[in-house]
Amino acid sequence: MLNGIKIFSSDAIWRNILADLGAIVSDVLDATCVNFDSLELNLPATPIEIQTAIQNEIDGNIQLLHKIFGRTVHLPRVQAQIVILLYKTGGMSASDLRGALGYSPNATTHAVDTAIYQLRRIYGRDFIINMDGVYKLGRI
Repeated sequence: MLNGIKIFSSDAIWRNILADLGAIVSDVLDATCVNFDSLELNLPATPIEIQTAIQNEIDGNIQLLHKIFGRTVHLPRVQAQIVILLYKTGGMSASDLRGALGYSPNATTHAVDTAIYQLRRIYGRDFIINMDGVYKLGRI
């Protein structure tokens, strides 16, 4: 039901419930997580009510992408997360960005580099800039 959605909750019981519903549960809140603690759920809640509240939170990220690009865009999950993270934080180092996306900060994976390359290819070289080792959103 919540397959692939990264969710943070400070409550151990809710973390177990969310994991049982298929979510990727995080013990640390970062910009890539849905903050379950901040959702306004009327308890007790059904699984459908939980899923709806989480989906509404995710839809907020879709609206944020619209604000950033000035139009509706459809990006793969990793690319969307990179854009949202860079927008919310103002910039991140490559290792911080990998960590926020769920990779080991010291990983040798090229998934993040590839996603940034693809974003630059589509939106221009100046869309994501690297200043002194920190990735930042440039101009579209």
